[in-house]
Amino acid sequence: MLIARYLVLNHINVKNAFIVFNSCEEGLGNLEGIRHIMNTYRNIKEFYSFDLTYEEIICKAVGSSRYKITVQTEGGHSYSAFGNSNAIAICGNMIHDFYQYQVPTRGKSTYNVGIIEGGTSVNTIAQNASFLFEYRSDNHEDLKEMIEFFNQTIISYKNKGFDIQVEIIGERPSHGNVNQEKLDEIVNHVSNIIEMYSHSKPILSSGSTDCNIPYSLGIPGCCFGGYIGKGEHTREEWIDIASLETGMKILMHFMLDYYK
Repeated sequence: MLIARYLVLNHINVKNAFIVFNSCEEGLGNLEGIRHIMNTYRNIKEFYSFDLTYEEIICKAVGSSRYKITVQTEGGHSYSAFGNSNAIAICGNMIHDFYQYQVPTRGKSTYNVGIIEGGTSVNTIAQNASFLFEYRSDNHEDLKEMIEFFNQTIISYKNKGFDIQVEIIGERPSHGNVNQEKLDEIVNHVSNIIEMYSHSKPILSSGSTDCNIPYSLGIPGCCFGGYIGKGEHTREEWIDIASLETGMKILMHFMLDYYK
């Protein structure tokens, strides 16, 4: 926002680029903001997302599939109805099976249970339970293989007579047909700017960011940020306030290259 304010106050001609702010990148937002942007502006040649630290550049998309799995049972009193199916126990068994899976290794592939909930009291056999589960990979074939395992596991539990509902709560596309030569040119340019001010070469990595949608459409670009910090997605997340000065120089230099 400071850079946008600087451009406006100094009447810098906007002809090669524009800044847009969006939301709903994280979690169940499912990239809603960037999906809307890409549907609204159809002539985008390059796309950059200012996110994360300047210690790395995200230049490959990590695709993902996210699910809510809900189990329904007859439940009952924990003593008098002992032996009835427990929805929490069934969820626990399913999670155990998912976590025994050996991920494919063409790229970097992961899985995770993020939330589990259900039941009513300590002396009640749980009638309802659910959990949120995701697969991620920077390799399309790996993601496809993991989804197939997921579907087979769900079918096996349904075949045992369990009432299981699966809702897809998020899908992020993986890397598309992006011109690698142009992408390398972009990444090298950003890397040189970062190194100029931080005196350290950034790591090139894959990640799940707003760039996923442009990448899936074949539009080159990358994701990098303006600070140093650690512990993202934990309660101990922190940023080094002093690093913001270096970060601002990096972002300002990069932006002004597009407003010449």
